[in-house]
Amino acid sequence: MNATNPTREEAPTHGPAIYPRRVLLVVTGLSPQVVTETLYALWKQDRRLVPTEVHLITTVQGAEHARLNLLSPAIGWVERLRRDYALPAIDFPPEHIHVISGRDGRPLEDIRSPDDNVCAADLITDLVRGFTDDMHCALHVSIAGGRKSMGYFVGYALSLFGRAQDRLSHVLVSAPFESHREFYYPSLGERPIHVKQGDKEIAYDCQTAQVDLAWIPFVRLRAAQHRPLVEGQARFTDCVNAVQEALAERELIIDLKAKRIRAGGTTIRLPPTELAFLSWFARRAKAGLEPLPGIPIPEEDPEQRGVAYREPFMAELKRIDALLDEHGKTMQAIRHRITPDYFNAKNSKLNRTLKEKLGALAARPYLVLQESDGAGYALALAPEAIRYGAVAASP
Repeated sequence: MNATNPTREEAPTHGPAIYPRRVLLVVTGLSPQVVTETLYALWKQDRRLVPTEVHLITTVQGAEHARLNLLSPAIGWVERLRRDYALPAIDFPPEHIHVISGRDGRPLEDIRSPDDNVCAADLITDLVRGFTDDMHCALHVSIAGGRKSMGYFVGYALSLFGRAQDRLSHVLVSAPFESHREFYYPSLGERPIHVKQGDKEIAYDCQTAQVDLAWIPFVRLRAAQHRPLVEGQARFTDCVNAVQEALAERELIIDLKAKRIRAGGTTIRLPPTELAFLSWFARRAKAGLEPLPGIPIPEEDPEQRGVAYREPFMAELKRIDALLDEHGKTMQAIRHRITPDYFNAKNSKLNRTLKEKLGALAARPYLVLQESDGAGYALALAPEAIRYGAVAASP
Protein backbone atom coordinates (compact mmCIF):
# COMPACT_ATOMS: atom_id res chain seq x y z
CA MET A 1 0.00 0.00 0.00
CA ASN A 2 1.36 3.42 -0.94
CA ALA A 3 1.13 5.76 2.05
CA THR A 4 1.99 8.91 0.14
CA ASN A 5 -0.42 11.79 0.63
CA PRO A 6 -0.25 14.40 -2.14
CA THR A 7 -0.82 17.32 0.23
CA ARG A 8 2.35 19.44 0.08
CA GLU A 9 1.22 22.93 1.11
CA GLU A 10 2.81 24.58 4.11
CA ALA A 11 1.76 23.18 7.49
CA PRO A 12 2.24 24.29 11.12
CA THR A 13 5.70 23.60 12.50
CA HIS A 14 4.95 23.15 16.20
CA GLY A 15 4.66 19.90 18.20
CA PRO A 16 2.99 16.79 16.79
CA ALA A 17 -0.16 17.22 18.90
CA ILE A 18 -1.46 20.03 16.67
CA TYR A 19 -1.30 18.03 13.43
CA PRO A 20 -4.63 16.72 12.13
CA ARG A 21 -3.04 13.52 10.86
CA ARG A 22 -0.91 11.65 13.41
CA VAL A 23 0.50 8.33 12.27
CA LEU A 24 1.98 5.67 14.52
CA LEU A 25 4.26 3.37 12.50
CA VAL A 26 5.39 0.19 14.26
CA VAL A 27 7.62 -2.69 13.18
CA THR A 28 6.47 -5.95 14.74
CA GLY A 29 7.36 -9.62 14.79
CA LEU A 30 5.29 -12.11 16.74
CA SER A 31 4.56 -9.68 19.59
CA PRO A 32 1.87 -7.24 18.43
CA GLN A 33 1.50 -6.05 22.06
CA VAL A 34 3.92 -3.23 21.28
CA VAL A 35 1.04 -1.46 19.50
CA THR A 36 -1.33 -1.36 22.47
CA GLU A 37 1.53 -0.69 24.89
CA THR A 38 2.60 2.33 22.83
CA LEU A 39 -0.97 3.60 22.47
CA TYR A 40 -1.46 3.31 26.23
CA ALA A 41 1.84 5.10 26.95
CA LEU A 42 0.88 7.94 24.61
CA TRP A 43 -2.54 8.29 26.26
CA LYS A 44 -0.87 8.30 29.66
CA GLN A 45 1.63 10.98 28.67
CA ASP A 46 -0.64 13.29 26.66
CA ARG A 47 -4.01 12.34 25.20
CA ARG A 48 -3.37 14.73 22.29
CA LEU A 49 -0.50 12.51 21.13
CA VAL A 50 -2.76 9.49 20.51
CA PRO A 51 -2.47 8.77 16.77
CA THR A 52 -5.32 9.15 14.32
CA GLU A 53 -4.08 6.06 12.48
CA VAL A 54 -1.78 3.07 13.04
CA HIS A 55 0.38 1.25 10.50
CA LEU A 56 2.37 -1.96 11.01
CA ILE A 57 5.31 -3.39 9.08
CA THR A 58 5.77 -7.11 9.56
CA THR A 59 6.03 -10.58 8.00
CA VAL A 60 3.26 -13.04 7.09
CA GLN A 61 3.35 -14.62 10.55
CA GLY A 62 3.49 -11.24 12.26
CA ALA A 63 0.56 -9.99 10.21
CA GLU A 64 -1.59 -12.94 11.25
CA HIS A 65 -0.70 -12.44 14.93
CA ALA A 66 -1.55 -8.74 14.66
CA ARG A 67 -4.82 -9.30 12.82
CA LEU A 68 -6.09 -11.96 15.20
CA ASN A 69 -4.96 -10.38 18.47
CA LEU A 70 -5.31 -6.67 17.74
CA LEU A 71 -8.17 -6.39 15.26
CA SER A 72 -10.39 -9.48 15.30
CA PRO A 73 -13.89 -9.02 16.77
CA ALA A 74 -13.31 -11.96 19.12
CA ILE A 75 -10.15 -10.59 20.77
CA GLY A 76 -9.57 -7.07 19.43
CA TRP A 77 -7.10 -5.68 21.99
CA VAL A 78 -6.91 -2.29 20.23
CA GLU A 79 -10.66 -1.78 20.53
CA ARG A 80 -10.60 -3.01 24.14
CA LEU A 81 -7.92 -0.47 25.01
CA ARG A 82 -9.77 2.30 23.23
CA ARG A 83 -12.99 1.43 25.06
CA ASP A 84 -11.36 1.01 28.51
CA TYR A 85 -9.50 4.32 28.41
CA ALA A 86 -11.89 6.31 26.22
CA LEU A 87 -9.31 6.84 23.49
CA PRO A 88 -10.40 8.78 20.40
CA ALA A 89 -11.15 6.93 17.18
CA ILE A 90 -8.08 5.32 15.58
CA ASP A 91 -8.01 4.29 11.93
CA PHE A 92 -6.43 0.83 11.94
CA PRO A 93 -7.98 -1.53 9.36
CA PRO A 94 -6.24 -4.76 8.25
CA GLU A 95 -5.01 -2.87 5.16
CA HIS A 96 -2.69 -0.90 7.44
CA ILE A 97 -0.71 -4.06 8.14
CA HIS A 98 2.07 -3.90 5.54
CA VAL A 99 3.68 -7.28 4.83
CA ILE A 100 7.26 -7.35 3.54
CA SER A 101 7.66 -9.10 0.19
CA GLY A 102 10.78 -10.79 -1.12
CA ARG A 103 12.52 -10.11 -4.41
CA ASP A 104 10.16 -12.58 -6.10
CA GLY A 105 7.19 -10.53 -4.92
CA ARG A 106 5.94 -13.15 -2.48
CA PRO A 107 5.16 -12.12 1.12
CA LEU A 108 7.93 -13.16 3.52
CA GLU A 109 7.21 -15.68 6.25
CA ASP A 110 10.26 -14.41 8.12
CA ILE A 111 13.36 -12.28 7.59
CA ARG A 112 16.20 -14.75 7.30
CA SER A 113 18.60 -13.66 4.55
CA PRO A 114 20.53 -10.51 3.56
CA ASP A 115 18.14 -10.16 0.60
CA ASP A 116 15.17 -10.26 2.97
CA ASN A 117 16.76 -7.46 4.98
CA VAL A 118 17.17 -5.35 1.84
CA CYS A 119 13.49 -5.86 0.96
CA ALA A 120 12.45 -4.89 4.49
CA ALA A 121 14.59 -1.75 4.33
CA ASP A 122 13.10 -0.72 0.99
CA LEU A 123 9.48 -1.15 2.16
CA ILE A 124 10.22 0.78 5.36
CA THR A 125 11.90 3.55 3.34
CA ASP A 126 8.93 3.82 0.98
CA LEU A 127 6.41 4.08 3.81
CA VAL A 128 8.39 6.57 5.89
CA ARG A 129 9.03 8.72 2.82
CA GLY A 130 5.32 8.62 1.97
CA PHE A 131 4.14 9.69 5.44
CA THR A 132 6.72 12.47 5.69
CA ASP A 133 5.65 13.75 2.27
CA ASP A 134 2.38 14.93 3.86
CA MET A 135 3.12 18.26 5.53
CA HIS A 136 -0.05 18.00 7.61
CA CYS A 137 1.06 14.69 9.11
CA ALA A 138 3.15 14.06 12.22
CA LEU A 139 4.85 10.66 12.09
CA HIS A 140 5.64 8.71 15.26
CA VAL A 141 7.92 5.70 14.71
CA SER A 142 8.29 2.97 17.32
CA ILE A 143 11.37 0.73 17.26
CA ALA A 144 10.17 -1.48 20.13
CA GLY A 145 9.05 -4.51 18.07
CA GLY A 146 10.26 -6.79 15.32
CA ARG A 147 13.75 -7.99 14.57
CA LYS A 148 16.65 -5.74 15.52
CA SER A 149 17.43 -5.07 11.87
CA MET A 150 13.85 -3.81 11.33
CA GLY A 151 14.16 -1.46 14.29
CA TYR A 152 17.42 -0.15 12.86
CA PHE A 153 15.96 0.36 9.39
CA VAL A 154 12.84 2.20 10.55
CA GLY A 155 14.85 4.42 12.90
CA TYR A 156 17.39 5.22 10.19
CA ALA A 157 14.62 5.88 7.65
CA LEU A 158 13.11 8.41 10.03
CA SER A 159 16.52 10.03 10.35
CA LEU A 160 16.72 10.24 6.55
CA PHE A 161 13.28 11.77 6.04
CA GLY A 162 12.08 13.05 9.42
CA ARG A 163 10.93 16.63 9.99
CA ALA A 164 10.53 18.78 13.10
CA GLN A 165 7.13 17.28 13.99
CA ASP A 166 8.20 13.63 13.69
CA ARG A 167 9.15 11.50 16.69
CA LEU A 168 10.97 8.25 17.53
CA SER A 169 10.28 6.15 20.62
CA HIS A 170 10.70 2.86 22.45
CA VAL A 171 8.08 1.61 24.89
CA LEU A 172 9.29 0.41 28.30
CA VAL A 173 7.31 -2.27 30.16
CA SER A 174 8.07 -3.44 33.67
CA ALA A 175 8.90 -7.07 34.50
CA PRO A 176 7.40 -9.64 34.35
CA PHE A 177 4.91 -8.14 31.87
CA GLU A 178 7.49 -7.26 29.23
CA SER A 179 7.24 -9.66 26.25
CA HIS A 180 4.54 -11.71 27.96
CA ARG A 181 2.19 -12.92 25.26
CA GLU A 182 -0.93 -12.33 27.41
CA PHE A 183 -0.09 -8.75 28.39
CA TYR A 184 -1.31 -5.91 26.16
CA TYR A 185 -1.70 -2.91 28.50
CA PRO A 186 -2.33 -2.19 32.20
CA SER A 187 -5.89 -3.24 32.93
CA LEU A 188 -8.42 -1.08 34.78
CA GLY A 189 -9.32 -3.92 37.13
CA GLU A 190 -7.74 -7.17 38.22
CA ARG A 191 -6.50 -9.30 35.35
CA PRO A 192 -4.00 -12.06 36.12
CA ILE A 193 -1.26 -13.40 33.91
CA HIS A 194 0.81 -16.43 34.85
CA VAL A 195 4.59 -16.57 34.70
CA LYS A 196 6.53 -19.80 35.04
CA GLN A 197 9.39 -19.48 37.53
CA GLY A 198 11.27 -22.73 38.01
CA ASP A 199 8.72 -25.45 38.73
CA LYS A 200 6.14 -22.91 39.91
CA GLU A 201 3.66 -20.69 38.12
CA ILE A 202 3.27 -17.20 39.64
CA ALA A 203 0.24 -14.99 39.03
CA TYR A 204 0.71 -11.24 38.42
CA ASP A 205 -1.98 -8.58 38.15
CA CYS A 206 -1.90 -6.60 34.87
CA GLN A 207 -3.21 -3.46 36.56
CA THR A 208 0.12 -3.16 38.44
CA ALA A 209 2.24 -3.03 35.26
CA GLN A 210 4.27 0.08 34.50
CA VAL A 211 4.31 1.17 30.86
CA ASP A 212 6.24 4.27 29.80
CA LEU A 213 7.46 5.81 26.59
CA ALA A 214 11.13 6.66 26.05
CA TRP A 215 11.56 9.37 23.42
CA ILE A 216 14.69 8.88 21.33
CA PRO A 217 16.46 11.92 19.84
CA PHE A 218 17.59 11.47 16.24
CA VAL A 219 19.54 13.44 13.66
CA ARG A 220 17.34 14.80 10.86
CA LEU A 221 19.16 14.38 7.55
CA ARG A 222 16.31 15.23 5.19
CA ALA A 223 18.06 18.38 3.95
CA ALA A 224 21.16 16.37 3.02
CA GLN A 225 19.41 14.50 0.24
CA HIS A 226 18.68 15.35 -3.36
CA ARG A 227 15.04 16.22 -3.89
CA PRO A 228 14.43 13.21 -6.23
CA LEU A 229 15.45 10.90 -3.37
CA VAL A 230 13.14 12.58 -0.88
CA GLU A 231 10.20 12.77 -3.25
CA GLY A 232 10.84 9.76 -5.50
CA GLN A 233 11.16 6.00 -5.19
CA ALA A 234 14.84 5.60 -4.33
CA ARG A 235 15.80 2.54 -2.31
CA PHE A 236 17.20 2.60 1.22
CA THR A 237 20.81 2.15 0.08
CA ASP A 238 20.46 4.97 -2.48
CA CYS A 239 19.32 7.37 0.24
CA VAL A 240 22.10 6.32 2.62
CA ASN A 241 24.68 6.77 -0.15
CA ALA A 242 23.32 10.24 -0.91
CA VAL A 243 23.82 11.32 2.68
CA GLN A 244 27.30 9.76 2.72
CA GLU A 245 28.20 11.79 -0.36
CA ALA A 246 26.77 14.95 1.19
CA LEU A 247 28.99 14.48 4.23
CA ALA A 248 32.07 13.33 2.32
CA GLU A 249 35.28 15.25 1.82
CA ARG A 250 34.69 18.48 -0.10
CA GLU A 251 36.25 19.28 -3.45
CA LEU A 252 35.39 21.96 -6.01
CA ILE A 253 36.77 21.67 -9.55
CA ILE A 254 36.06 24.59 -11.89
CA ASP A 255 36.23 24.14 -15.66
CA LEU A 256 35.83 27.63 -17.15
CA LYS A 257 36.25 26.44 -20.74
CA ALA A 258 33.47 23.85 -20.55
CA LYS A 259 31.38 26.05 -18.22
CA ARG A 260 31.07 23.21 -15.72
CA ILE A 261 31.98 22.57 -12.11
CA ARG A 262 32.31 19.37 -10.11
CA ALA A 263 31.15 19.85 -6.53
CA GLY A 264 31.17 16.96 -4.08
CA GLY A 265 31.35 14.48 -6.94
CA THR A 266 28.43 15.99 -8.91
CA THR A 267 28.91 17.71 -12.27
CA ILE A 268 26.90 20.90 -12.74
CA ARG A 269 26.73 23.17 -15.78
CA LEU A 270 26.46 26.87 -14.95
CA PRO A 271 25.60 29.95 -17.05
CA PRO A 272 28.66 32.19 -17.66
CA THR A 273 27.69 34.95 -15.22
CA GLU A 274 26.97 32.53 -12.33
CA LEU A 275 30.15 30.60 -13.11
CA ALA A 276 32.14 33.85 -13.16
CA PHE A 277 30.62 34.84 -9.81
CA LEU A 278 31.58 31.49 -8.23
CA SER A 279 35.06 31.55 -9.77
CA TRP A 280 35.61 35.08 -8.43
CA PHE A 281 35.01 33.89 -4.87
CA ALA A 282 36.89 30.63 -5.44
CA ARG A 283 40.03 32.59 -6.34
CA ARG A 284 39.60 34.72 -3.24
CA ALA A 285 39.31 31.58 -1.10
CA LYS A 286 42.40 30.03 -2.71
CA ALA A 287 44.33 33.23 -2.01
CA GLY A 288 43.20 33.26 1.63
CA LEU A 289 41.57 36.70 1.31
CA GLU A 290 39.19 38.13 3.89
CA PRO A 291 35.39 38.03 3.25
CA LEU A 292 34.29 40.55 0.64
CA PRO A 293 31.95 43.28 1.96
CA GLY A 294 28.73 43.83 0.07
CA ILE A 295 28.79 46.45 -2.68
CA PRO A 296 28.48 49.93 -1.16
CA ILE A 297 26.21 52.60 -2.61
CA PRO A 298 28.03 55.97 -2.44
CA GLU A 299 25.35 58.66 -2.44
CA GLU A 300 27.65 61.30 -3.94
CA ASP A 301 28.91 59.35 -6.93
CA PRO A 302 26.50 56.65 -8.17
CA GLU A 303 28.73 55.94 -11.18
CA GLN A 304 31.49 54.70 -8.89
CA ARG A 305 29.42 52.13 -7.01
CA GLY A 306 30.88 48.67 -7.31
CA VAL A 307 34.05 49.92 -9.00
CA ALA A 308 36.25 47.68 -6.81
CA TYR A 309 34.09 44.69 -7.73
CA ARG A 310 33.94 45.13 -11.48
CA GLU A 311 37.47 44.20 -12.50
CA PRO A 312 37.73 40.75 -10.84
CA PHE A 313 34.23 39.81 -12.03
CA MET A 314 34.92 41.03 -15.57
CA ALA A 315 38.25 39.18 -15.52
CA GLU A 316 36.44 35.91 -14.78
CA LEU A 317 34.03 36.54 -17.65
CA LYS A 318 36.98 37.08 -19.99
CA ARG A 319 38.54 33.80 -18.84
CA ILE A 320 35.27 32.01 -19.63
CA ASP A 321 34.86 33.63 -23.04
CA ALA A 322 38.07 35.11 -24.42
CA LEU A 323 36.15 36.48 -27.42
CA LEU A 324 34.29 38.97 -25.26
CA ASP A 325 35.44 42.47 -26.19
CA GLU A 326 36.10 44.46 -23.04
CA HIS A 327 34.70 47.55 -24.77
CA GLY A 328 31.93 45.73 -26.57
CA LYS A 329 28.22 46.07 -25.84
CA THR A 330 27.93 42.87 -23.77
CA MET A 331 30.78 43.70 -21.42
CA GLN A 332 29.76 47.34 -21.14
CA ALA A 333 26.19 46.34 -20.28
CA ILE A 334 27.41 43.96 -17.58
CA ARG A 335 29.90 46.55 -16.30
CA HIS A 336 27.14 49.07 -15.66
CA ARG A 337 24.89 46.47 -14.04
CA ILE A 338 27.30 45.58 -11.22
CA THR A 339 25.21 47.13 -8.49
CA PRO A 340 24.15 45.78 -5.08
CA ASP A 341 20.96 44.38 -6.64
CA TYR A 342 22.92 42.64 -9.41
CA PHE A 343 25.43 41.23 -6.89
CA ASN A 344 22.66 39.86 -4.66
CA ALA A 345 20.69 38.47 -7.61
CA LYS A 346 23.68 36.55 -8.99
CA ASN A 347 24.57 35.25 -5.55
CA SER A 348 21.01 34.09 -4.90
CA LYS A 349 20.68 32.41 -8.31
CA LEU A 350 24.01 30.60 -7.94
CA ASN A 351 23.21 29.37 -4.44
CA ARG A 352 19.72 28.28 -5.47
CA THR A 353 21.08 26.26 -8.40
CA LEU A 354 23.64 24.51 -6.20
CA LYS A 355 21.02 23.63 -3.58
CA GLU A 356 18.69 22.22 -6.23
CA LYS A 357 21.45 20.07 -7.74
CA LEU A 358 23.15 18.91 -4.54
CA GLY A 359 20.62 19.22 -1.71
CA ALA A 360 20.79 21.94 0.94
CA LEU A 361 23.31 20.27 3.25
CA ALA A 362 25.63 18.98 0.53
CA ALA A 363 25.59 22.35 -1.24
CA ARG A 364 26.51 24.45 1.78
CA PRO A 365 30.34 24.31 1.43
CA TYR A 366 30.06 25.54 -2.17
CA LEU A 367 27.75 28.49 -1.50
CA VAL A 368 28.85 32.11 -1.41
CA LEU A 369 27.51 33.09 1.99
CA GLN A 370 27.61 36.13 4.22
CA GLU A 371 29.63 35.64 7.40
CA SER A 372 27.57 35.27 10.59
CA ASP A 373 29.00 38.52 11.94
CA GLY A 374 28.01 40.34 8.74
CA ALA A 375 31.66 40.99 7.85
CA GLY A 376 31.20 40.06 4.21
CA TYR A 377 30.74 37.30 1.63
CA ALA A 378 32.99 34.31 1.15
CA LEU A 379 33.29 30.73 -0.04
CA ALA A 380 33.98 28.61 3.04
CA LEU A 381 36.05 25.92 1.28
CA ALA A 382 39.68 25.42 2.26
CA PRO A 383 42.16 26.57 -0.43
CA GLU A 384 43.37 23.00 -1.03
CA ALA A 385 39.78 21.89 -1.77
CA ILE A 386 39.56 24.19 -4.81
CA ARG A 387 41.23 23.64 -8.15
CA TYR A 388 40.80 24.53 -11.81
CA GLY A 389 40.82 21.81 -14.43
CA ALA A 390 38.80 19.78 -16.91
CA VAL A 391 35.43 18.44 -15.79
CA ALA A 392 33.86 15.69 -17.87
CA ALA A 393 30.22 16.03 -18.85
CA SER A 394 27.69 13.96 -16.89
CA PRO A 395 26.99 10.60 -18.54
